[in-house]
Amino acid sequence: MLTTGFHEWKLVVMKSRDPTSSPFSPQTEAITSLTLTVFRLNGELLQWGDALVEPLGLTSARWQMLGAIALAGVPLTAPQIGQAMGVTRQGAQKQLNLLLEQGFIESRPNPAHRRSPQYVMTPQGRELYLQAEGLWAEQTAELAARIPAAQVQSAVKTLESMLQQLQPLNHPLEIES
Repeated sequence: MLTTGFHEWKLVVMKSRDPTSSPFSPQTEAITSLTLTVFRLNGELLQWGDALVEPLGLTSARWQMLGAIALAGVPLTAPQIGQAMGVTRQGAQKQLNLLLEQGFIESRPNPAHRRSPQYVMTPQGRELYLQAEGLWAEQTAELAARIPAAQVQSAVKTLESMLQQLQPLNHPLEIES
């Protein structure tokens, strides 16, 4: 059985000594282990991303918002950006407001919803995003050299499967446009 505890401010995952006393099935334990690993990975990725884009004056959170807009290729609302990046609308809105203040994005009226503007990158924001993308390409090439492609593809497939199972539970209604 997997249990969690805090040790020196870090989440530690420990295996119990008696697996026969576990109330969980092996599949449930596997999902728990995967979930805890994703939590730890998320923290590491945010820390890694912050260090990567800090020279550009960005944080992982703001880089994420720029990325959502860039990858969509069309104007998006804060709820749409939040959903695309796995954050709340409020979390997305906070970062979008900072990017607006810095002149990296602009808001446009949304014909479908008067109170939910759409966001697009400014030329300055596009340039900044391209610089971050260049830094990302360098760093991920180094990481990719250490992890076999088949292992990465298997992980992506597993995580996408888990995401597909959880999204309907967490988002039963469509996001407003």
